[in-house]
Amino acid sequence: MFRRLIALALPLALALTACSSSGSDGGKTVTVFAAASLTETFTELGREFEKTHSGVEVRFNFGSSSTLAQQIVQGAPADVFASASPATMKTVTDASLAGAPSTFARNRLEIAVPVDGRGGVETLADLADPKVKVALCAEQVPCGAAAAKALGEAGLKVVPVTLEQDVKATLTKVTLGEVDAALVYRTDVIAAGGEVKGIAFPEAGKAINDYPITVLDGAPSPALAGEFTALVLSEQGRNVLTEAGFDAP
Repeated sequence: MFRRLIALALPLALALTACSSSGSDGGKTVTVFAAASLTETFTELGREFEKTHSGVEVRFNFGSSSTLAQQIVQGAPADVFASASPATMKTVTDASLAGAPSTFARNRLEIAVPVDGRGGVETLADLADPKVKVALCAEQVPCGAAAAKALGEAGLKVVPVTLEQDVKATLTKVTLGEVDAALVYRTDVIAAGGEVKGIAFPEAGKAINDYPITVLDGAPSPALAGEFTALVLSEQGRNVLTEAGFDAP
């Protein structure tokens, strides 16, 4: 009798487990790997997506685009990849893990400085002063590659006191008072909500980053992944991004 009850209960348990973890396309969760600079905008879009998709959860992994790309190549399960540069997206497409991506936004650098002006930084050239403590993103990540290009365009050599692995960590060095200035994205200055002051500079126009997005091959939830990507590329998605300081592609 006991064995018979187990035999009857096991298929039911398996069925209930399948129902609780899967939807029409094989999943009730969509996992999005996205550049750190997309934290605020994608979190907002994730909430909107969940409102229109009952029972669906959007899970984010925000970080350095280069680190996320490596995680995907190494087999980390994900549905969508949104990168801060074509170069980091190429890591994934060259590994035949995704089809052709679509560019959904563009971003440019600004100098982030303390709101009280300590450090005396007013122009890009001021960052070359050895007395000025500067934070940069590491050059292998998109914000660092953009900074290197902008500084090269200006003919400046800047020796940073720290190299960070993503743009949020770089900006934090300014908000904590550990540096006098940092090169970060304009969107991150806006997202800081008055904790820092942003200074625009002409050379930033020579180092604009395109942001590509793609559904990953073998995505656990391909239909949901496609729908989330469509939201990012939609007029609604573009409005959220432009309000945050991104340029349209």
